[in-house]
Amino acid sequence: MTAKRVLQEREGGGVNRDVPTDDPPEAALRSNEAQLAGIIDSAMDAIITVDESQHILIFNSAAEKLFGCSRADALGQSLQKFIPHCDGQSHHGDLCGLRTTGEEFPMEASISHLDSAGEKLCTLILRDVSTRKESELALQRAHEELRQLQTQLEEENRYLQQELQLDHAFGEIIGHSDAIKYVLAKIRQVAPTDSTVLIQGETGTGKELVARAIHGASAQRDRPLIKVNCAALSPTLIESEFFGHEKGAFTGAGARKLGRFELADRGTIFLDEVGELPLDLQVKLLRVVQEGEFERVGGSRTVKVNVRLITATNRNLKMEVDHGRFRQDLWYRLNVFPITVPPLRQRREDISLLVEHFVSRAAKRLGKNITSISWRTMQSLQQHSWPGNVRELCNVIERAVIGAQGPMLDFVEHFDLVKDDSTAPLTLQEMERNYILRILESTGWRVEGPYGTAKILGLNASTLRARMHKLGIERDRPASIKPQDFAAL
Repeated sequence: MTAKRVLQEREGGGVNRDVPTDDPPEAALRSNEAQLAGIIDSAMDAIITVDESQHILIFNSAAEKLFGCSRADALGQSLQKFIPHCDGQSHHGDLCGLRTTGEEFPMEASISHLDSAGEKLCTLILRDVSTRKESELALQRAHEELRQLQTQLEEENRYLQQELQLDHAFGEIIGHSDAIKYVLAKIRQVAPTDSTVLIQGETGTGKELVARAIHGASAQRDRPLIKVNCAALSPTLIESEFFGHEKGAFTGAGARKLGRFELADRGTIFLDEVGELPLDLQVKLLRVVQEGEFERVGGSRTVKVNVRLITATNRNLKMEVDHGRFRQDLWYRLNVFPITVPPLRQRREDISLLVEHFVSRAAKRLGKNITSISWRTMQSLQQHSWPGNVRELCNVIERAVIGAQGPMLDFVEHFDLVKDDSTAPLTLQEMERNYILRILESTGWRVEGPYGTAKILGLNASTLRARMHKLGIERDRPASIKPQDFAAL
């Protein structure tokens, strides 16, 4: 039976099963062909047969459903109408089909060739794999998200392991001076909020410790505190450290790396020595602070984060702005809630507590049994100006414990006392007056109330007013305190 005869018999929408019976062999052949046509038509997969010129001869019911086209309209049409990129050659794999609506969809195809009565026929068995492809894509996306989460978790674990290995400068805020009480009051005020904090103070005063205390009392305390020392990173690497990079972004970038801001998502990031940032990076930091978004180095996808920002500096950022070394708009964004950590020379009453703490910690770590500290040692420590502040004191104590020979720590002869002649020492009354003035200025001269000066100082409002009168503190006399006295606090 020729292909043309098959086409003639299938016109009208089906297979002509009303065959003559006067020729038994011919009738049997027709019956077999009808059965074969019925089998093809009932197949679950779409079956299309074309001739040498790629015109359709067979188009079963499954093909009708697959392409949204009736058999009558499909027969005699070019195969390219339904499978644009199929040349009818041997093929096993994926093809792209085209429905009559213009929708493209993926198909799994198997193509075979047959010579019939001198004609070369090609049969395609097709299966719609749209659902499978969608499932595969969904699975790929799930695997990619899982891989990203795993990468982020690994980065966080690596960072936390590094943090655990660090010997942090202090361990806890120690002191009972009014200056430290003031800092603790500021920490209690700002910690529960998500406000940006700028910690100011000289080198070694414990700015990182204040940042840790803020994070530890915040709603983000269950998330990591990510620290970046802006002064320790080269200008060429600091952007990658902040925002991460994509694979191949620069020489040596063999894999994608998450930046510190991404690691700190839903947590806190602490930028130490923020005044050291180059101007071009300050622009990108401003965008993160304002909009909470950035792009990785070498990437084009915008990454969004929700990060609580704490910064620290030993520079006068307002002066840096005036000299054009720091962006004014960024300074306004960072200076939302400033906290100034006092130098050790302005909190000498805390030195004895700090010495005892550092001696106990160093002795335990070094296996020494030190039970007391000599009076002359403590005197020399309290008289020192401590230009390196608490960090210098910690280092001095560790050196002394290493050299200690008995249960009493006595190292006056080894202590290089440096006198600070930069400012004349203040009397206790002058220090008290200057400190009260400073807190009054910070509260807008509010004496009473939950955020008033009396509350911060732990005094009764009437007691504070009596001290103000005794010390000659009046709001209409702002010039009674020298600018250098504020700087000294």
